[in-house]
Amino acid sequence: MLPESELIPYGSSELPPGPWLVFSPHPDDETFGLGGSLILASQQKLETHVVFVTDGALGGTTDQGSLVNCRKAEAEQASAALGVSQIHFFGEPDRGLQVSDRLIERVCELIRVVGPASVFIPTPLEYHPDHRATSEIVWRSVQAMGDFSGEVYGYEVSNLAPINLLIDTSAVAAQKYEVVKIYASQLTESKYMALVKAVDTARTFSLPLECEAAEGFFRFSDVSRTLEEQVLESLRLFFKGS
Repeated sequence: MLPESELIPYGSSELPPGPWLVFSPHPDDETFGLGGSLILASQQKLETHVVFVTDGALGGTTDQGSLVNCRKAEAEQASAALGVSQIHFFGEPDRGLQVSDRLIERVCELIRVVGPASVFIPTPLEYHPDHRATSEIVWRSVQAMGDFSGEVYGYEVSNLAPINLLIDTSAVAAQKYEVVKIYASQLTESKYMALVKAVDTARTFSLPLECEAAEGFFRFSDVSRTLEEQVLESLRLFFKGS
């Protein structure tokens, strides 16, 4: 069996190069998943863009129209607090996100405009279907472009997945959790604050004891292959040598 050091990093990395283009399935996933890294990127003067793919209309029992407006306002406030350079709202239906040529072309056009060096997608092993659909849409978009020269990174929101890069966010963890509070409409729906802190803490396991929070990412190696192939390859490492 492979030792732990070949399955998870035992040191933190520098931030990926900018500009960044982050795809957030719902208003809050960008903060929950990589809010600390976005704050650090802002401090380092990296250009960052966040795309809110769905309207978040099903994130509560409030009237859907009112909730969409509320979540959009929360996203705008949170993005400002994170230091995001520019935000984009696609307004796709919550829990109705589908892989389509229309969305692939829209993502391709945004990539052409932004020219990102680093693109971030939710890990394909997320439970929520909108998270997995977002990953697939963006992945196929990058493939369709043919000349994409940047890198694609998977980030974690609601569950841990294989990672090969860790960012130490200890210095900005408290600031991140204050931004999480901006999403007040969601904090009454589930134990999101506890979840965010638990994931951040779990990702410090292989880092020095003084590290209090970290965010994990998976840097994909080959955009010419399918997303499924790369995920399965990362999982096979856990059985190598058995």
